[in-house]
Amino acid sequence: MRPVLERIATGWALLGGVILLAIVLVTSANAGAFALDRLARPFGGTVGALPGYEDFVRLAISAAALMVMPYCQLRRGHLAVDLFFRGADRDGRRRLDRLWLLGMAGLSLFLAYWMLLGMLETRADGALSRVLGWPEWPFYLPGLASLLLWAAIALWQLAGDGAAGGPGAETGHGDG
Repeated sequence: MRPVLERIATGWALLGGVILLAIVLVTSANAGAFALDRLARPFGGTVGALPGYEDFVRLAISAAALMVMPYCQLRRGHLAVDLFFRGADRDGRRRLDRLWLLGMAGLSLFLAYWMLLGMLETRADGALSRVLGWPEWPFYLPGLASLLLWAAIALWQLAGDGAAGGPGAETGHGDG
């Protein structure tokens, strides 16, 4: 199961990275247009900014923001406070790790539920972006998929397949 989840989470995170790269490129082009406009004004010229720039960035970042979270969960890259693990024996660390995994799965499912409700409301309202006129509800789908994948990975780890060696092996919390 790990290779399948790893491929999905890695590909999903890379797709999120591609979207973030597109945001950087569009932002750079927009900033360049502002700079060119300042240079052209003394000569009577103008260079316009990218129309709909804010719409694109807002919608794209809403899609990409959560896409790295399942990969982070797979790699156990989320914040774990050593203070809780330091005084616990191996069994105690294992129990705490399972509690955190359950909490992470619960949190991501809770957020997915509310995101689904938000998407359905946005779709029912027919919300469109202000300048580009794009429907907004499809941009909820990557976030919703990310949250469900994140929960699936945390639950898989909770079931034991992803927690080989206990919390010390995957979270960096060794025995000492």
